[in-house]
Amino acid sequence: MPTVFLPGLLCDAALWRPQIDALARHVAPMVADLTLDDSIPAMARRVLAVAPPRFALVALSMGGYVALEILRQAPGRVSSVALLDTSARADSAERAAQRRAGMASLERGRFVGITRQLLDRLVHPDKSEGPVADALKAMALRVGGAAFLRQQHAILDRVDMRAVLPGVRVPTLVAVGDGDRITPPHEAAEIAALIPGAHLHTFDACGHLPALEQPGETAALLKWWLARDPG
Repeated sequence: MPTVFLPGLLCDAALWRPQIDALARHVAPMVADLTLDDSIPAMARRVLAVAPPRFALVALSMGGYVALEILRQAPGRVSSVALLDTSARADSAERAAQRRAGMASLERGRFVGITRQLLDRLVHPDKSEGPVADALKAMALRVGGAAFLRQQHAILDRVDMRAVLPGVRVPTLVAVGDGDRITPPHEAAEIAALIPGAHLHTFDACGHLPALEQPGETAALLKWWLARDPG
């Protein structure tokens, strides 16, 4: 099954490697590059330009913002969608101010990737040291500061997509870590409530990045979900 994977902020294809490996017999994967554009609509257009004619979408966090924009731009090309740890809302005023402050700080100094403070917000406490933390830090350094600023501009300028959700007419999985502090569970529940027939799943003992924190459970969930895809 043609399946397009959309990474999150400061993430690359390595985010989805455990799931792609586990689903090798079931999907023809493509991991989109979301580092090149500074708006969500432009990211969506770039994905659509290189994606198969019809495909399943698997998206996390910022990738979820792009997935919703793809559903807005080209709903007929998407056969099913899985939205992990994301939100349909625009930034709150407080979050936008925090984002701008972080961008200004980076523009004045050196890009350091994933700080300890950010890591503590991204993952469950039992994953703040070890392979998950190491993988996150390595991805962030590969993405780099210039791409990070483009991604932050895109996220900051995104629009509220809740009005799009009732019109989604493909099988939809919404999943979230029970300890997600970036896009908390109530925002996932809101998406699931607004998309007709959406299935909501919660990962236990998990933060914002189940693809890394709970890779086996994420792969099994996606395998089950994609088996329902009508193609």
